[in-house]
Amino acid sequence: VETLGFGAKPLSPTIDGSAGGRQRRERLFISHKISNSEQSTDAVSVRRSVKKAIAELGVGYLDMVSIHSPLTDKERRLTTYQALLELRDGGFVKSVSVCNYGVGPLEEIAALVGDNVEDYPAMNQLELSPFNQHADVVNWCNNNGVAVGCSAWSKLSGVDGPADEWAVLSDLAKTKGVTKAQLLVRWSLQKGYVCVPRSGSKSKVERLAIAENSYGGVNPVDTKFALSQEDMKILDGLDRSYKAGRLGRRDGWADEDVTGTDWDPT
Repeated sequence: VETLGFGAKPLSPTIDGSAGGRQRRERLFISHKISNSEQSTDAVSVRRSVKKAIAELGVGYLDMVSIHSPLTDKERRLTTYQALLELRDGGFVKSVSVCNYGVGPLEEIAALVGDNVEDYPAMNQLELSPFNQHADVVNWCNNNGVAVGCSAWSKLSGVDGPADEWAVLSDLAKTKGVTKAQLLVRWSLQKGYVCVPRSGSKSKVERLAIAENSYGGVNPVDTKFALSQEDMKILDGLDRSYKAGRLGRRDGWADEDVTGTDWDPT
């Protein structure tokens, strides 16, 4: 379960010492993901799984529920998606999304919902960076009103990473007087992606870096940090389909899992 506070204001206690449960909930954006093992041809099982998560969190609803990946089969993908739509219509979920979906699985959903465009995924979260831009998937999402979520998924600066392209990005960051991470976040925002930087760490140094790379960090009040059209053109030219997941972070999936025809994006 992920808890995100986009644009949330600090919660101040009321006079009687309580923060106000309803007010606090409205200021939170809580998302949840359906794992591969939770995908099912039994819609009741899917709905039960989501309702269990709601109960465990002690909330009345979830703002977004996403299918974690298309690495199951068509029947399970579509039954799970339909069950989530039913939960949305019942008020248990505000929006339904997917993750790592390529054009093939997205077209399955389009065929399922037909002309009901409101039933398209609210968002498709992908491994995205200037080095791996998934133009075909992004174009499909843009043409069908699906927001694109941006995640690096793993380190972009590994030993087998895009050294030449990384050097170009580093030089541009120096010119702008910002960190490479800030440049990447700003690039994603100007592309129109929903970018979610890392949100927590025990290390003071890492916490500072996280703050610098947040929405506020790349939109400071006292400066105007934006990328020009030429800057964006430079970064857009760095695409080499570099998959950061190759660094070993597979979330338990085997090699054969991430090479099948259903695993388009990553």
